[in-house]
Amino acid sequence: MATETPATSQPELKRAIGPKLLFFFVIGDVLGTGIYALTGSVAGRVGGALWLPFLLAFVVAFLTAFSYLELSGKYPRAAGAALYVNRAFRVPFVTFLVAFTVMCSGITSASAAARAFGATYLPAAFNVKVSGTVVAVVAVLFVIMLATINFVGVSESVKANVVLTCIELSGLVIIIAIGIYAVAAGKGEPARLTEINTADTGWLLAITAATSLAFFAMVGFEDSVNMAEECQDPPRIFPKALLLGLGTAALIYILVAITSSLLIPADKLAAAKSNALLQVITVGAPGFPLQVFAFIGLFAVINSALINMLMASRLLYGMANERILPKAFGTVHRRRLTPWVSILVTTVIAAVLVATAGADGVAKLGGTTALLLLVVFTVVNVAVLILRRDSVSHKHFVAPTWAPLVAAVLCGYLAIPVLSGRPASDYLIAGALIGLGILLWFANWLYLRRKGEQVTLSDDSGALSK
Repeated sequence: MATETPATSQPELKRAIGPKLLFFFVIGDVLGTGIYALTGSVAGRVGGALWLPFLLAFVVAFLTAFSYLELSGKYPRAAGAALYVNRAFRVPFVTFLVAFTVMCSGITSASAAARAFGATYLPAAFNVKVSGTVVAVVAVLFVIMLATINFVGVSESVKANVVLTCIELSGLVIIIAIGIYAVAAGKGEPARLTEINTADTGWLLAITAATSLAFFAMVGFEDSVNMAEECQDPPRIFPKALLLGLGTAALIYILVAITSSLLIPADKLAAAKSNALLQVITVGAPGFPLQVFAFIGLFAVINSALINMLMASRLLYGMANERILPKAFGTVHRRRLTPWVSILVTTVIAAVLVATAGADGVAKLGGTTALLLLVVFTVVNVAVLILRRDSVSHKHFVAPTWAPLVAAVLCGYLAIPVLSGRPASDYLIAGALIGLGILLWFANWLYLRRKGEQVTLSDDSGALSK
């Protein structure tokens, strides 16, 4: 006779994810808009040594992954940067800032994908030219389309993610294969691989500025910590799958960067902006059907944008449920059972961003995403050290102490004005978004104060998880 689950207890999630599925999940989370849309912009900042910023961005992400591994193993039911910070600092306002920053990073990431969709891959897929105004309109319509899918409800599975990952991966494999073919045919200039753009800045600032932007291509790995509870034997398979998946994604990025630099001078890559990879194909394999790659790129940016808008709307919904933002944001549609108000709010913010980002919108929004997450990662790397005083009874992964220390310094360095070489637009957009969040926080705080209530956050609540 089967044992009944008590009505008051929650059943555990099914542990259906093995090492191979988890490996593909990590790669699928990392691959996407960053490499497809920002290769040209990164080349514009560093020059021909395009591979170097992606390598350095990987090092920063790899070290930060150690912190996420320790925290996800220590608190397997409380995944998410906001909850780690809540445990470490126990200040609701700081927890809110981290949660809102993560939410904003999802919106800016999706907005970057929307601009790439309208400016690059949709025109290339259908072989048409579009003006700046048309790009903005298409990007806004793209965001509205995402909101519609989000509202109707999207059912996702890890097995489906394997298929999606293979399609996105195929486009990058095409680039690498074209590079090998072109070099074998005598094309390419190896001397470009060591060229660093020092025309108007020093070599260190050029590398740092390029790394700050390239970091956008390495984010996404942190989402996988939310799958730990559904993994088979997570203490054994999770660290290996996460680190191996992150390393594989980085290797693919570096090979794509090397191919791009070998075939096209940095100034031409920079001029191409989000069209850079299309230019690589045109030069490396003139007979290759460009529209095939364009459709793959379309899929990559759609998938990235949808995942990020889903995350952003659910995180806003979670903050409303925790009463750290107005309760109205947590309203659920009675028929669709989706958080329609939070979907509407995040969609409006994204629409404003894509409509006002300008011609260099992909780089601006991608750079802002990287900045927001670098700030979050800095705090998480500090939090893991503070939480060493909080012991748990079960075994879990423990990062070497130097890893979060070095990661915190590197993440902080890449986020600091002037030192990081970031353009002012990154800070202006990020500041405007965080400023909006602070206004909402204080409006909610005043409302609760009038009712004689206050904001309190539970350590074990899952509402703020991505």
